[in-house]
Amino acid sequence: MSPRTKNWLTTYVVSALIFAVLDVAWILLVANPLYQSQIGHLLAPRTNLPGAVLFYVIFVAGMVHYGVRPNSPGLALRQRVTGAALFGFFTYATWALTGFAVLRDFTALVAVTDILWGAAACSVVTWVSASVLRRRLARVAAA
Repeated sequence: MSPRTKNWLTTYVVSALIFAVLDVAWILLVANPLYQSQIGHLLAPRTNLPGAVLFYVIFVAGMVHYGVRPNSPGLALRQRVTGAALFGFFTYATWALTGFAVLRDFTALVAVTDILWGAAACSVVTWVSASVLRRRLARVAAA
């Protein structure tokens, strides 16, 4: 495995773990109560586990690619966090505004909350990941 690939995969694992902890807390403390009160009748009785896992696998890859950017050693932390915030904003806005546009009872409160969460979560995960992996991100071994 090339050093660049190993660097990317290490960053992916670290970011995935951080995002998992953060998102579980968000879901339990904010999203579930909000969704139940606003759009509870639209929710499935159980989470579709394969769909959820696929979302996390793909989403974290995007966050690492557009936010943390492990193979860009000269990138400032501010640039990494800004890229992540934009990635989170656009991806969560896609979901939330589509739901708001096509689902009869999808509320503006849920849409706005989700969009803000996407930008904030990606920013925090990128900031923490980049801080934890600071030395690794400062150098990229030649492939």
